[in-house]
Amino acid sequence: MGWKCQGLRWSGAAPVLGWRRGEGSGGGSGVRRESVLEYGRDLGFRAVGARVCVGARGNVCPLGAPVAGRGTGGQCAECARLDRAHSVAADTIADDPRTYRVYLAWFGPGMVKVGITAEERGSARLLEQGAVAFSWLGRGPLMAARRTEDLLRRALGVPDRIPYARKRAVRAALPDLAERVAEIERLYGRAVALEGWPPSLERLEFAAVDHAGAFGLAGLAPATGVVVELVDAGCVAGRLVAAAGPDLHLATADGGMIVLDTRLMSGWELTAPAGGDGGGEGVVTVPVRDMDNGGVQDELF
Repeated sequence: MGWKCQGLRWSGAAPVLGWRRGEGSGGGSGVRRESVLEYGRDLGFRAVGARVCVGARGNVCPLGAPVAGRGTGGQCAECARLDRAHSVAADTIADDPRTYRVYLAWFGPGMVKVGITAEERGSARLLEQGAVAFSWLGRGPLMAARRTEDLLRRALGVPDRIPYARKRAVRAALPDLAERVAEIERLYGRAVALEGWPPSLERLEFAAVDHAGAFGLAGLAPATGVVVELVDAGCVAGRLVAAAGPDLHLATADGGMIVLDTRLMSGWELTAPAGGDGGGEGVVTVPVRDMDNGGVQDELF
């Protein structure tokens, strides 16, 4: 049995792919390993077989259920339900004793969202979402953070979600650091001036954190295509030039720049492409959506 991809996470300021093989004794989580990704290095793989559910809460799916290639969740309905039942994001946990932080995250001009994350996670949530810059707003109990998030969303007119398609569209044409910080600071000033903050939520001073360096966005070329799904025997290969949230930006041998959402990789067994152990010749043979006209190419050479 080969290694199945478990998707991407951020360790510190580095993107890391997770892998799992087997189920271990008693149907547990099996053997795990991780691969740290480096900008400027070739990345290549070939999908094998069929995509199966990645399981829930660290355990394999008991059914080994197949999942659709174009879904970003990588889970069957039952495993997704189980994860959601223990999700703070889904608002199903009201008695979490941990301290939470409220933040403003910036993804591009006019694209700012408000959210919350457990304080113990630091900025991991912001890296996972692909936030180019952010600032903390406050800290306190979960329900106070929730109420503050809702207050700010309504009063400032900012969402709690921004589609990845919008984030990808602006990464290669971001304003400079000063403009990024200024936009967040203006919203921060409006946020802390609002009445109605829960008394148990401590307000934090403005301090912008920028992730453009961690993401490798300096000089990033515009994307020419986005991978739609992986398929059996389909290859993805290129030079990794940037990563933001779950997205990898790969320069291909034909001069293109494709974006691969690593959430599409979860549940696939991935091996080295035929004829090499790295990026090969930059050949991509999975469905790719053309950024120029919205079409889908069955193969991109």
